[in-house]
Amino acid sequence: MTRTIIHSRRRDELKEWASTWALIVTIDGPAGAGKSTVAKLLASRLGYLYLDSGALYRALAWKVRAAGVDPADQRTVGSLLATTSVAMEPSSDRARLLVDGQDIGEQIRTPEISRIASVVSGYPEVREWLLPVQRQVGASGGIVAEGRDLGTKVFPEAQVKFFLDADVHIRAQRRHREAAAAGQAGELEQTQRDIQVRDTRDRARIQAPLLAAPDACVIDTSRMSVEAVVEDMVARIATKL
Repeated sequence: MTRTIIHSRRRDELKEWASTWALIVTIDGPAGAGKSTVAKLLASRLGYLYLDSGALYRALAWKVRAAGVDPADQRTVGSLLATTSVAMEPSSDRARLLVDGQDIGEQIRTPEISRIASVVSGYPEVREWLLPVQRQVGASGGIVAEGRDLGTKVFPEAQVKFFLDADVHIRAQRRHREAAAAGQAGELEQTQRDIQVRDTRDRARIQAPLLAAPDACVIDTSRMSVEAVVEDMVARIATKL
């Protein structure tokens, strides 16, 4: 009982210290590395806002599909930006995502939207267009932001940066389980191929490629539990406070 009380007290102290410093914490990494789950828990532990930058690209992908635009048509996708508004109201659990004033909720969590987002996120004009949206959310600090270029491009001044990675087969298994839980499971082999294609595209793009920032802490989550990853992060963040 005593150990539990002490542990709880330390968590409260961490939240108090973290809120005082209002840090920007970034978590980057490839698909299936565990970024979203870890970021949500870490944000809750610190009492910070949670920013899922990938949701913003998915929101645009949703608009591309709704408009009947071919994702591979870069010019038309680019022209769509002038008549599109994307806003995010973040929280420690679920952010309200608005496209042209409409709350699209979980409509962005489908394999089709993921594939479209993978394509359009590689366009430089799209990344530049969403840059101020992300920076506005984190302007006051006190945020855990996860994505693929948060520590290198969006918040290069972040006080704490992490880069999560894992074996591609393990990442595919995780994504496959998530899809199955949502009733959208396909073949595991196809999921792994999709992830490998996404990895190649993200790492090879000219603007803001997927890579760990020089000052980021790299964590291999292949054989770590979510709680173990979060505890490791908390310990590292505590050294910054």
